[in-house]
Amino acid sequence: MKKVFFLFVLALVANVAHSQSSLPDLTLKNLDGKNINLPEISKDKTVVISLWATWCVPCKNELDAISDVYEDWQDETDITLYAVSVDDSRTVKRVKPLVNGKGWEYEVLLDTNNDLKRELGAATVPLTLIVKNNKILYRHSGYTAGAEDELFEEIKKHI
Repeated sequence: MKKVFFLFVLALVANVAHSQSSLPDLTLKNLDGKNINLPEISKDKTVVISLWATWCVPCKNELDAISDVYEDWQDETDITLYAVSVDDSRTVKRVKPLVNGKGWEYEVLLDTNNDLKRELGAATVPLTLIVKNNKILYRHSGYTAGAEDELFEEIKKHI
């Protein structure tokens, strides 16, 4: 029994380690219904991927805070942020009106089946990643005021 448990834990750790090292080969839709392949968005470019939901207050606070400085970030680093909504089929209809109302200039993708969230082993949102050439270089869960400054410092390390 101990051996089976040990092998289970080892497999679980290996799966989490793998899920944290690269983006899965998934295609998500943007708000216009266009298919976006995740490995393609970070090819030869550093990008930020933020998993969020309309019902998640810290998620919206983080994306609002980044929105205030996003244009400066882009000017300095040419970074692109992909805000991936994990709203399910019951709440996904709230995404577009919220994004439009907030005036977020991000590329918004929809993960209504939570495929990306599951593949990344994300227990909670917000989850913010810095990715280049499909490799996850930085991962941070949660949000507190000022965390966007730390994120920008990490971005500058990886451009």
